[in-house]
Amino acid sequence: MPVEHYENFPVASFLLPRRLVPAVEAIYAFARSADDIADEGDASPPERLAELERYGVLLDQTGRHEPTGHPIFDRLAGVLTQYALPLQPFHDLLSAFRQDVVTTRYTDFATLLDYCAHSANPVGHLMLLLYGAADLRNLHDSDAICSALQLINFWQDVAIDWDKGRVYIPQDDLARFGVTEAQIARGEVDDAWRALMRFELQRAREMMLTAAPLAKRLPGRIGWELRLVVQGGLRILERIERADYDVFRHRPALGTRDWLAMAGRALRM
Repeated sequence: MPVEHYENFPVASFLLPRRLVPAVEAIYAFARSADDIADEGDASPPERLAELERYGVLLDQTGRHEPTGHPIFDRLAGVLTQYALPLQPFHDLLSAFRQDVVTTRYTDFATLLDYCAHSANPVGHLMLLLYGAADLRNLHDSDAICSALQLINFWQDVAIDWDKGRVYIPQDDLARFGVTEAQIARGEVDDAWRALMRFELQRAREMMLTAAPLAKRLPGRIGWELRLVVQGGLRILERIERADYDVFRHRPALGTRDWLAMAGRALRM
């Protein structure tokens, strides 16, 4: 299973074929560094946006086989050529990072899913392309799994995101269940909060389970990798439920027993 990740991007896994490790690491380096531009340090929003725009220019140069003098893009150039990867998934990621700089609230689930389509789904596309399995059916199910994983990250990280000034729970869902941002700030877990989280978790679970057959269709290591990724996401949902939806004081952490359970469930899929 992944031991280091941008969102849910596998970088080091015993199931990842060694031949793909350099390519995955090069793509990860791009995503990680761009994500850091959006989130880390003390740069102002305009400075962050300007640097992300520069990344877009460097990416286009790389796609035209022009040297950039930038180690991340020079490393990425060989991967783009070797696997004939399109630039669009990388531009989509940059779009999501720019959105991180300027958008801190989402009005409804549709706008949140649109963000996931740029921040998470490109990772699945790139992995399927590396494995040579990027047909339309697989891409569709990959999108659902990646978006579900992104949503699960949001639900387990409500407190962390609040400290960053962000709320990923759709505003109309907050209003529907009678939960205020002041309540999030206090870390208050009441019946309204539990009902809201129960609703959000079930929505993510349904997305994951609907697309999970992709893991059985894909052959070899990629199929087993994805089985474990799916089971990991589902296990985190269970952990949140066992904590009575108190993600403020009990952020889910997977231990040895969880990994054993996930492996057993992956085998039975």
